[in-house]
Amino acid sequence: MPGMLFLVGTPIGNLGDISPRAREVLSAADFIAAEDTRVSLKLLNHFEIKKPLVSYYEHNKYTSGEKILSRILNGETCALITDAGMPAISDPGTDIVSLCVKNGVEVNVVPGPCAAVSALAVSALPAGRFTFEGFLSISRKSRVAHLESLRNEQRTMIFYEAPHKLLKTLTDLLDVLGDRAVSISREMTKCHEQTLRTTLSGAVAYFTENRPRGEFVLVVAGAGEVPAETVSQEEGLALVMKYRGEGLSLGEAAQLASADTGISKNRLYRLALEHME
Repeated sequence: MPGMLFLVGTPIGNLGDISPRAREVLSAADFIAAEDTRVSLKLLNHFEIKKPLVSYYEHNKYTSGEKILSRILNGETCALITDAGMPAISDPGTDIVSLCVKNGVEVNVVPGPCAAVSALAVSALPAGRFTFEGFLSISRKSRVAHLESLRNEQRTMIFYEAPHKLLKTLTDLLDVLGDRAVSISREMTKCHEQTLRTTLSGAVAYFTENRPRGEFVLVVAGAGEVPAETVSQEEGLALVMKYRGEGLSLGEAAQLASADTGISKNRLYRLALEHME
């Protein structure tokens, strides 16, 4: 009798977000297939789960997938996890699910954290209808073509992006889609979690002066949405002075106000200096 495949959602940052059922399934599985066994081993060790690990990622998914399928068909149960979040969501897990289904293997899911939905929830943008676009291509030609196809998309759009590509992607979003509201979340559930709600032009200005760090989720307003309200420099200055009143240094206050408004940190710093003279 064949075994089965479990898709197990794992924390996207805070280990406290793992569910009791996820721990139970990982502990009961015959083996665990993981995107990066080194990353997954840290998670499993934290919860004292000792199970054989099998590597399954983009560049070995065909050969490894066949081996995993063979073990399942021989009666073993496999738990598939990714480095963070839900397997098969912008992840090679899609292929092993398809392979198992084609071969009559039962596939079950253990829901868990998902960065895309979490970022959408805190974006303050319409969440009734949305489209998940995953990672954009590293090729600018392909990236722009992808964005051109979304020019008239009315649903809220969600993208994943790496820090070294963020500014280029924001610039292309602005060039192709025009200036519109965007919410940018990074390091979700971790100690340096941050969400910047601004416009695409404000985001370009902010990340031109502030080096992107961490993994990002971009939530972009659909076509026809009312543009994000532009924050005036006077309002930005008022925010700097508010933070100053809470005991922060001028630099720290300007940094926080810049994150809140999308106005350049240096511009806010200079405005504050002029105000205090």
